[in-house]
Amino acid sequence: MNSGAVSSNVSRGDPPNQAQTPARRAVSHSALQRFAAKAFQRAGLNDGDAEIGAEALALTDAWGVHTHGTNLLPDYLRRLRNGGLRVQGKPHVTAEGPAWAKVDGDSALAMVTSAFAMRTAVNKARRCGIAYVGVRNSCHYGAAGVYAWQAAREGLIGLSMANDKPSVAAPGSRGRVMGTNPISYAVPAGRYRSIMLDMSVATAAAAKVWAALARGEKIPNTWLLDADGKPTTDPNDFPKGGALQPAAGHKGYGIALLIETLAGVLSGAAITNAVGGWLLGDLSTPTDHGAAFIAIDVKVMMPMDDFTRRVEGLVDEIHNAPRAEGVERIYLPGEKEWECYDRSMKTGIVLPPDVIEKLERAAELSQLDLAKELG
Repeated sequence: MNSGAVSSNVSRGDPPNQAQTPARRAVSHSALQRFAAKAFQRAGLNDGDAEIGAEALALTDAWGVHTHGTNLLPDYLRRLRNGGLRVQGKPHVTAEGPAWAKVDGDSALAMVTSAFAMRTAVNKARRCGIAYVGVRNSCHYGAAGVYAWQAAREGLIGLSMANDKPSVAAPGSRGRVMGTNPISYAVPAGRYRSIMLDMSVATAAAAKVWAALARGEKIPNTWLLDADGKPTTDPNDFPKGGALQPAAGHKGYGIALLIETLAGVLSGAAITNAVGGWLLGDLSTPTDHGAAFIAIDVKVMMPMDDFTRRVEGLVDEIHNAPRAEGVERIYLPGEKEWECYDRSMKTGIVLPPDVIEKLERAAELSQLDLAKELG
C-alpha cells in the first residue's frame, strides 16, 4: 500500500453498477471472512481454497482497499460458476531450479494460485537467499499486497506483480497498450509494521473515470487520453477508445513493461491484448493472466538483527524528516493501511455502500442470508 489509495488504481477499466446502494456499515472481520468462505464453498471450492480466497479479500477490506476486497466476490463467483475459473483447479509447478520455478495455475481461483506461488518462492529463498516464481494460466488475483505481505510476515522481503488486459496508454500511443499491471513490495521492519507499497501503473483509477462519467463531471486532464492520444477532461472518451494515462508518463510505462516481462513473458502467460477480460469477457473461458513473485530471505545474506536495526533506523529517519507547514506526520508506504487494519480489528470494517451492494449480490448467488451471516 502507499499511504493512501494508490491501490485503487489497480482498477480494471470496467464500469461500476449505478444502481441505488445501501448506507455504509461496519462488520467484523471474522464475519466477513466467514461469509466469503461460505460463498466460495457454495460455488464449488473445497474448504481450504475457499478459506484462502476469503482470507485475502477480508484482509484487503481490513486495510481499507475496498476496490479489491469483497467488492469483487460476486465477480469471482460468476466466473467460478461459468467455468472460466475451475473449481477443481490445482496450481502446480511445471519447471524449477534451486532459486526459481514456473507455476501453471490450472485456472484455479487466482488467490489460491498466488498464495501457492509465493509459498514456493519463500521456500526456495530460504535455501538460496532469493527466488523467482512465474505464474501462467491465472486470473485477476486481487490486491498485490496480500502476497508481498505473505512473505514479509515470515521475515522475508516480498514482491508481487501481475499483468492485465490493456487499459493504459504508452507515451505517444493512440489507444491502450499496457495493463494497469499492479506491483507490490513488503519489507519486514522490526518494531514497526512492514513497509508495504501496492500500486498500479495508471495515474488514476478507471473507477474514478467511470464515477465522473456517471455524475456528468469533468476529470483532470492528467487522467485520460482520448482515442487520438490527446489529454482530455471528458470521461466519455474512455468508453470511446480512450486510455488511462501512465503514472509519471514514461516512468509508469517503463515499470509496466518490466511487470509485463516478469509476469507475462518470462512466466509463459498471455501478453497484453492476448490476456482475457476477466469481468466483461467470456466467463466460461480462462483468461491466462500472468503473475510473478519474488522472495528475498534477508538472514541468508545478513544477520537479521543487523537488517532490522538498519530498517528501523531508516524508518526513524523518514519519520523525523523536516515537515512542511501544516503537516503533522510523514507516512511510510503502508502505514495508513495498517492503521485502518487496527481500527478494523477493533471496531469492525466500515464497508462503503457499493461493497454492501456487491455482498448482497454474492449472497443472492450463493443463496445465503447476508444479514444473518454478517450479524
